[in-house]
Amino acid sequence: MNAVCDALGELGIDTGSIAAAGHRIVHGGPRLRQTVRVDDAVERELEAVRALAPAHVPRELAALDAARERFGPAVPQIAVFDTTFHRTLPQSAATYGGPYEWLARDIRRYGFHGINVAYCVERAAHLLGKPVGELRMAVAHLGNGASVTAILGGRSVDTSMGFTPLDGLLMGTRSGAVDPGILIYLLRDAAARGLDAAAAADELDAVLNRRSGLLGLGGGTADVRDVLAAERSGDARAALALAVFVHRAAVTLAGLLPSLGGLDALVFTGGIGEHAAEVRARICERLGFAGVALDAGANRARSSDVDVATAGSPVRIFVIGAREEWFVARECARYVAAERPAS
Repeated sequence: MNAVCDALGELGIDTGSIAAAGHRIVHGGPRLRQTVRVDDAVERELEAVRALAPAHVPRELAALDAARERFGPAVPQIAVFDTTFHRTLPQSAATYGGPYEWLARDIRRYGFHGINVAYCVERAAHLLGKPVGELRMAVAHLGNGASVTAILGGRSVDTSMGFTPLDGLLMGTRSGAVDPGILIYLLRDAAARGLDAAAAADELDAVLNRRSGLLGLGGGTADVRDVLAAERSGDARAALALAVFVHRAAVTLAGLLPSLGGLDALVFTGGIGEHAAEVRARICERLGFAGVALDAGANRARSSDVDVATAGSPVRIFVIGAREEWFVARECARYVAAERPAS
């Protein structure tokens, strides 16, 4: 936070003029469903969901503390949640197949990457020149964290991430969806090795969140550029990691089609989605049956906010740069304007 403020000062921006500080918060839990000003009650709710996004929420709470210390109490801290966009998920998509009592404990699919997905939906509709409400879209946010979302009429109706950001696709260091029986097997193995329940859970957490995905399968790196380079050099593990990544992304995208009844636009975003043309091509090749036809030359051009589909493709294919910070800034501006309409 100090480095950010120092950089602003070097640009001639007086940090004393800041009207609000916006924060991307990954998990809002069951009760934080809209953009809010952070107060003690909001912080208590965030503390309660800390364990549901351990790679994110603790750092975000630290950022809130740092901003408050730097700017003082007069500058509102505005929390914008990745889970907000997915509050429209129908019960059939949000409910897990466990006992009904899980619903009373707020164990359900929340969905993530919602800030960038919401931005990409608006941007794609603008590029198409059509109202958001008329479009059937799939957004593939592919990066170190990865998810896909079905958007019907501007509303999230299905998504791959779930109760936590660990569910769904293979990611940089995260496993994505696995057979729950594997987890039971590993927990019993940990017990046989003498670990208590807390230690076994911590071990499993570390494996699934930090030692799996492209890193775990590929054998040393979570950076898809390095994995692609290793594959080209003949590394079998790197080739397997990429094959699994592409397979899971394509199969999960195809699985969104029943929620949409067809597809008008497919959006690639995130670090991999925006920059890894080869990965986009492999995924689109698997989706040709759904009317996805990629223009190879346009795909290799490495541009953002462009349509890379062939002229005759029934499905338009967009590469859109992630702009979460822009969306958060707009949410802050709206919140401040509503709170202080005379200013």
